[in-house]
Amino acid sequence: MALNEKYEPSVIEPKWQDTWARQELFSAGKGGPRGKKYVLEMLPYPSGKMHMGHVRNYLIGDVLTRYHRMQGFDVVHPMGWDAFGLPAENAAIKDGVHPATRTAENIASFKAEIRSLGYAYDWALEVDTSKPAYYRWNQWFFLQMLERGLVYRRFSKVNWCTGCLTVIANEQVKDGRCERCDSAVQDKEMPEWAFRITKYSQALLDGLSQLTEWPDRITAAQRNWIGRSEGVEADFAIDGTQYSARVFTTRVDTIFGCTYLVLAPDHALVEKITAPAQAEGVKAFVAAMARKSKTERTEEGAEKEGVFTGAYAVNPFSGAKVPVWIANFVLADYGTGAVMSVPAHDARDFAFARKYALALKAVVTPSSGASALPDAPDTDDGVLVDSGPYTGKPSAEARKAMAAWLAEQKKGAPMVTWRQKDWGFSRQRYWGTPIPILYCEKCDPQRHGIPVPYAQLPVELPDIDTERVLTGKGEPPLAKVASWVNTTCPKCGGPARRETETMDTFVDSCWYFARYLSPGFTEAPFDAAKAKQYLPVDVYVGGPEHATMHLLYFRFWYRVMKLLGLVEGDEPVKRLITQGIVNGPDGRKMSKRWGNVVAPSSIVGQYGADTCRTYVMFAGPPEQDFDWSDKQVEGAFRFLKRVWALAYAQQACAAVKYTGTYDGKALEIRRAAHKCLKRVTEAMERLSFNTAIAGVMECVNSLYAAGEPANDAEKSAMAEAVRIVATVLTPIAPHLADEVAQGYGAAQPLVRSGWPAFDPGLVVDDVLPYAVQVNGKLRAEVRAAATATEAEVRACAEADDKVKSALEGKTLRKVVFVPKRLINYVVG
Repeated sequence: MALNEKYEPSVIEPKWQDTWARQELFSAGKGGPRGKKYVLEMLPYPSGKMHMGHVRNYLIGDVLTRYHRMQGFDVVHPMGWDAFGLPAENAAIKDGVHPATRTAENIASFKAEIRSLGYAYDWALEVDTSKPAYYRWNQWFFLQMLERGLVYRRFSKVNWCTGCLTVIANEQVKDGRCERCDSAVQDKEMPEWAFRITKYSQALLDGLSQLTEWPDRITAAQRNWIGRSEGVEADFAIDGTQYSARVFTTRVDTIFGCTYLVLAPDHALVEKITAPAQAEGVKAFVAAMARKSKTERTEEGAEKEGVFTGAYAVNPFSGAKVPVWIANFVLADYGTGAVMSVPAHDARDFAFARKYALALKAVVTPSSGASALPDAPDTDDGVLVDSGPYTGKPSAEARKAMAAWLAEQKKGAPMVTWRQKDWGFSRQRYWGTPIPILYCEKCDPQRHGIPVPYAQLPVELPDIDTERVLTGKGEPPLAKVASWVNTTCPKCGGPARRETETMDTFVDSCWYFARYLSPGFTEAPFDAAKAKQYLPVDVYVGGPEHATMHLLYFRFWYRVMKLLGLVEGDEPVKRLITQGIVNGPDGRKMSKRWGNVVAPSSIVGQYGADTCRTYVMFAGPPEQDFDWSDKQVEGAFRFLKRVWALAYAQQACAAVKYTGTYDGKALEIRRAAHKCLKRVTEAMERLSFNTAIAGVMECVNSLYAAGEPANDAEKSAMAEAVRIVATVLTPIAPHLADEVAQGYGAAQPLVRSGWPAFDPGLVVDDVLPYAVQVNGKLRAEVRAAATATEAEVRACAEADDKVKSALEGKTLRKVVFVPKRLINYVVG
């Protein structure tokens, strides 16, 4: 089919999207000689319209999907919807529309945008986490984990968002505010359900060493969040009382320098040991701290505040009495809720001591010999001084000896602590997975919860009116639906009530990647055979903001799935790509708040999907932020028009059949094309998509500079070059690429045609001709680098069709290689 003179994306793009869909071009499971590739982007929250951040995220995966398919891999590339949760519910409440209705509308909008951009998804694998067929298995996992002690109900302080009117995870609190709605977060005591993720803390920490293809900043964030600390617990007796405070420290070697003790304001000992003279001040401080969230008290930059209790603690080693304070930076549920303070050797303790004029005592001489005291603390290891029998010992040696003494004297013991806490996942919202638990006063007076029988799953959400979705009226919205709440106890047959809280949406995204592989499977959460075939995910694309939430939760969940015999291995993802932010033209992150959002539909409508794709991929490396530029969008469009004009002008060359040698301009055209192929191939492997596009631009410039082909050799070379340009543009601008290829004789979409190999002899500047003989008779001439080895020259020669034909069916006796001149195959 001849190319039209004018480049018209609005005509060719729908045509090829229909062709790809009709041919099921991106369906998985059709085999691939090089094995499988599972390419995945984090599934979207359909709580609003699609924006350019989504475009970039999905485009990275799409480019890799097309590239790997052309390389011969069986590629799985699914898409679905993280449809439950706060974003969808908040949007629905704001608009006065039921979450199910608004979610369906947003999914339809998202899907239309995605299709318009030509993404290579296998839509047969689509999942929607708000459907009972999906969340039934959330409930199944809950029951399985409950049976294994990995789920439990607890009464604890939680993060209460005053805007979303629900509990949120520690990881969702940013600077004392909800990361979703930016409302203040308060500490609140209430019952909640939690996953015992801490049982896997060591495994999650150890597993980070396997994640060699994850960004360092992500693994470092998880390592810090898990927060393994090796140290000791030591008991400080409270002078004049029967009580003692147990502290945890990683630096017991500094204990002789402890000059004060600090308790959390809500530590159980505070009320018991506070002296009468200090009671009023302590009570006021405790009340003030109760009004602040844990994050507010401990966030970086927060002023250190405290008050003296009037009590003294006794150092278990020296017998010295030190004052006991309470302070905002110590938390009752972190460590032991008590801290021994050594201001001479700890930065936080030093700042607090300076503020309140507390004593400093140096007990470790730095290994460097240069002390920062009294201007700053000495925090490094060194040699102990003024430390009784441990004086003169190096810090590491002293720590071992002191830990042993504490254990021997029954005043403490070696201990490992973790920063990570169990994952509280119950939410006081409507739009989520119902927790499959019942409460029966007769069978369960303590309200531990009775599991719903497996045969009764799924426990479906009731279809309630929009007004009842509103929260914050003293109880979760599901509690208002008596017909749903009131049910029958499976044990005694008497009256029972359902749990009215729902699961955190992060539960949905913990295992969706496995459900994609068999979305209609009904015997289990997914087909284990499919999981064995395609897991782990080979490439995962998403935002770095998920480092200590989703990306940690789903690593935990994968290990649970292994425990249940559903998957093999320990880690769900091999390679993680974290994309940067797409900012608005004003340099601020795209947001309705700033009025700087660029809708994909506006770009597709004006310039076409391929222009949008090319611009986004050319803007910078995947992990780098970039500012939107209308001028650069126009530049991407001009480039594609330039490619189109070249292909249109030279399409007559496609009919030329030439079998001779190439030299002069013809050779230079071929060299430009093969250099482009090499550069793009290497750039794709490095995920340097902008460099790949730059290579194509350079090649196109060279082809224009070559001028009109004057003979069959030049015409043949030009047709080959245009075909190569179309091929390497296929992952980036697939609609234009397929249209050009069709105009040059391709009978099928380029994704089916494979990714070509460049000719090594054409990609170096200093090349030599080699005569290729078979039994002394000239069969071909190939070109190879002047520095090419015999093996490299043989590879060039044996790739030639004429040489292949001459050698076929023959027995190779000998190869005569004359450097820089010829190669002769002696066959019999």
